Amino acid sequence: MIRVLIFLVLIFALGLGFSWLAERPGELVVTVAGVRYQVTLMVAAVAIVAVVAAVMIIWWLLKSLWNSPRAVSRYFRARKRDRGYQSLSTGMIAAGAGDGALAHDMARQASKLLNSDQEPLLHLLEAQASLLDGDHDAARRKFETMLDDPETRVLALRGLYLEAERLKDHEAARHYAEEAAEQAPQLSWAANATLEMKTASGDWDGALGLLERQKSAHRVEKPAYDRRRAVLLTAKAMAVVDGDSVAAKNAALEANRLAPELVPAAATAAAALFRLSDLRKGSKLLEAMWKKQPHPDVSEAYVHARVGDSAADRLKRARRLQSIKQNHPESMMAVARAALEAGDFNQARDSVESVLRLQPSEGAYLLLADIEEQETGDQGRIRQWLSAAVRAPRDAAWTADGYVSEVWAPVSPVTGRIDAFEWRVPVERLGPLLEEPDFTRPAVSPVAVIAPVIAVEAIPEEEEPQPEEEAAEIIDVVEEEEAPVETVEAEPADEPVAEDGETAIPEKTSAADQPVAEADSEVEAKTNGAADDGDGAEEEKDEVLISRQPDDPGVEPDKDDEQVGQRFRLF
Repeated sequence: MIRVLIFLVLIFALGLGFSWLAERPGELVVTVAGVRYQVTLMVAAVAIVAVVAAVMIIWWLLKSLWNSPRAVSRYFRARKRDRGYQSLSTGMIAAGAGDGALAHDMARQASKLLNSDQEPLLHLLEAQASLLDGDHDAARRKFETMLDDPETRVLALRGLYLEAERLKDHEAARHYAEEAAEQAPQLSWAANATLEMKTASGDWDGALGLLERQKSAHRVEKPAYDRRRAVLLTAKAMAVVDGDSVAAKNAALEANRLAPELVPAAATAAAALFRLSDLRKGSKLLEAMWKKQPHPDVSEAYVHARVGDSAADRLKRARRLQSIKQNHPESMMAVARAALEAGDFNQARDSVESVLRLQPSEGAYLLLADIEEQETGDQGRIRQWLSAAVRAPRDAAWTADGYVSEVWAPVSPVTGRIDAFEWRVPVERLGPLLEEPDFTRPAVSPVAVIAPVIAVEAIPEEEEPQPEEEAAEIIDVVEEEEAPVETVEAEPADEPVAEDGETAIPEKTSAADQPVAEADSEVEAKTNGAADDGDGAEEEKDEVLISRQPDDPGVEPDKDDEQVGQRFRLF
């Protein structure tokens, strides 16, 4: 476009010049060899322009003839180069699609048409084709060749890093990742891999330095940078808290400032302060964290803040935490644990029972079993609480990538990911699918199975647990009955409902319509293995229950027994 404008400007200037000469008449006289030539200025100007144009055309023709061999050679070179780039492009597409044969063909064709020294992508195509064919040694040689070219050095480091990871050569992988991170801190794969490797080896200072380079290269956002730095500083403080309490305190306090919600940072900072005899500042730090997020690690550090305290003093500190965060399960659990250590079993039991009313959990039932063991040693009740703990929801724990740990860690032991651990309830494993009942197996006596059902259902959670003999008897019977169950139901007109809104527990009636109390006494007698009428009565009840047809309504209940259920469960 600019050339067109310049050409138009020149034409316009020539037109103005000729117009100016036309308005000013004059003559040009030239004498050559005694001959005098006289012409007007307009003719002279046209002649001069024509001579100049002719000279330029002749010069262009002579130059074109002189440069024609070179121009022809350049044309064929350009055509060859275009074909080579076309082959290179087709080969890269084939390598990306996983077509190793086509990638190899295109690589050979491109190497013939292009100069590998001037086109480094040829090495990449050959390396990718070798990887597709499974020739990893040839691919590594190609990547090593690419290390000599500054343009492809980072690309070669990436390929060598992936090959080292495939061979499980972690030292070589770390070397390549560190070298790539030094040359190009903006590379996320190199920075993250080096950071994970440094953290896995405990090189916290090196990891912090690499994180600073990432920030300088503007490759990490400030919130993510603050969180990662807080995690690394917390890990560093935990590593040196026993040897250098001052350095641990400084690192943990900075981590707590960058991530106030990070519980391990606050707990580690408090532990360092306690080692430096700064009880007041460490306690205030834990109290502030307890207000935001009650956590067992915080309560453990707060209660055992001062070495040499008596159990009563630790109980007072636990009550202090409870006053800060009232009606919270963690506050009650902290008091219960401290009261158990102090020997105050009544307060420990009351606290645990309050937790069970708010949020039943496995840890609460286990703690209740510990209280029962130290206070009474009643094995029946201990087994009852342990059985309840098995069925209760699990407590929260430090989890990362499916791995459950008792303590916090800066990296995941599964994937090596930084800041992977979270405080949450672990994911439960799905159990095996229920098997269909095998009707070919012999029926099990219903007396031994109905007895624990009635005994367990009849006792609410808030009431006192049953005596030792009954609890032991129930657990023994439940452990013995593991066979698949068979259920025969007699469908009544209406489902009986108890006064508290729950479905009433059905009771079995014999042919003589014996009272419920007598049935219960018979159940207990047969479960305990009474010798007088155990076998005969059990067989009689089996016959009564099994011989009844599904559509048989059975013995019609009296009006007083209308609230008694008619459903029978045979296991």
